[in-house]
Amino acid sequence: MYDAKEEIKSRLPVEDVVGRYVELKRTGRSLKGRSPWGVDKTPSFMVSPEKGIWHDFSANKGGDIFTFIMEVEGVTFKEALEKLAREAGVDLSKYKVGASDQKFTEKKLRLKQALALATKYYQACLVKNRPVCEYVFYKRHLNRATVAEFKIGYAPESGHALLDVLKNRKFTENDLNDAGLLNRFKKDLFKNRMMIPFIDTNGDIIGYTARIIGDGEPKYLNTPETILFNKSKFIFGLYHAKEAIRRSGFVVIVEGNMDVISSHQAGVKEAVATSGTAMTEQHLKILSRLTNDIRLAYDGDEAGVKATERAVELAGNLGIDLTIISDYHGAKDPDELIQKDPNLWQQAVAERVPAVDWLLQKYAEKLNLNLAPDKKKFSDIALKLLTYINDEVEHATYEQKIADKLGISTEVLREKGARLEKELEKASSKRFLKKPKTTIVPDHIKKLEDNLLALKIYGNITKLEIPLETPKDDTRLSELELIFNTNYGSIKDLDYEKEAKSLLNRYQKEIKKLKITALQEKLETLEETDPEYEKTLEELNTLLKA
Repeated sequence: MYDAKEEIKSRLPVEDVVGRYVELKRTGRSLKGRSPWGVDKTPSFMVSPEKGIWHDFSANKGGDIFTFIMEVEGVTFKEALEKLAREAGVDLSKYKVGASDQKFTEKKLRLKQALALATKYYQACLVKNRPVCEYVFYKRHLNRATVAEFKIGYAPESGHALLDVLKNRKFTENDLNDAGLLNRFKKDLFKNRMMIPFIDTNGDIIGYTARIIGDGEPKYLNTPETILFNKSKFIFGLYHAKEAIRRSGFVVIVEGNMDVISSHQAGVKEAVATSGTAMTEQHLKILSRLTNDIRLAYDGDEAGVKATERAVELAGNLGIDLTIISDYHGAKDPDELIQKDPNLWQQAVAERVPAVDWLLQKYAEKLNLNLAPDKKKFSDIALKLLTYINDEVEHATYEQKIADKLGISTEVLREKGARLEKELEKASSKRFLKKPKTTIVPDHIKKLEDNLLALKIYGNITKLEIPLETPKDDTRLSELELIFNTNYGSIKDLDYEKEAKSLLNRYQKEIKKLKITALQEKLETLEETDPEYEKTLEELNTLLKA
């Protein structure tokens, strides 16, 4: 796709693509604006029209028009390529792709056409059915604008109504089955249900969540996994919410799809849901491309506490500001609160609390902290939470809070934490300090790498050996030049060698921390009889002593 990329870039100037999302003002040969992720207090977003690249110094992101669309829209490279190709008027089919790729693309397009037609059919069925209209508009309290916006419809009770319609439009049973529209008997999967489409970030329908009308089980029925629908990646409502998220700088994650729809109707259009599945790291990564301010509207029951703890663990290495919306004013969920008073929901969204504070409070409510055994349980749980907090200041703040709640000194708490960590190193106890998976390079390390490479290449560092490979990609080199010019180019008499040495020292310390964490995680998966166990433990101890 290299030729297609270059053709698209030649037709779409970077300042035009970025300018749809960021207000840019010229500063010399570059353009400057505020971060679309809302993380800067002063303009720190730079665009170089000459080189066709951008870099956000506050969010530590950068690249060309494709990486920008991937980040700001939360989509894959292929989706960004297709979106920009449409805008540029570039026909991707004219560029060389493998025969299997072309066949797969055509198959996906065919299924999307079937689902688009099915949605129109379901919408028409809703309008014609008075009892269903009463259910949707009066019992579920949805207005016409919301029903139209979310393309809500109705699947008839007949087991073959949709099948007949789509067959008449030349779609085969295989097409409908692959789109997730048929059951194992090759009849309509959805019957007598309110149909709510799953809409991806490009506006294409990829499946449904369907609510039974009246009694029956299951209450909600979702499209099974298909080549279009992947529940571990899909975020319900994101297509409708992304503009509001960019404007306000936060996102609200609710538990149910109806909570999302009600929230949008009540004016909180930043609401999304993970569609009947537990939150995954992929979900958080997609949302973190839009904002670092993520607010969870989970129940305060045991399941909600576990889900929140899991979210805190996942958010640990993503630099996400995770908070909890908890005051429902007596309602059981956002949907019920909205029916009571939409203003109360807006108030609840604004009055959120940090996730770790919320969890510590929930744990404290379950235990009697006047009793020594319960104090032990609380400290075990609290120390586990602390392992998910990477920022030193935040870590120290919570350490003090936990110690105060237990009526002990921070030194005693640290001693217990250190003892548990030593037990982990010996792999004799793996119960409490399970570390979050380090599947990505943390932002602060990436920023150090960017600055080191910028100094190495454009600061002519010769005396100091910087163990980072010089990139060959022109876009990456241009981005590093922009970083160098912005961070160091205007400072007179700056000793580049000394600056690079200081950065390298910090970088090596952070890399050491990452390696220790990776080895600790590996130990958790090994048995003491495994030949790899002793080797891994020896490597870990060597690093800890260094």
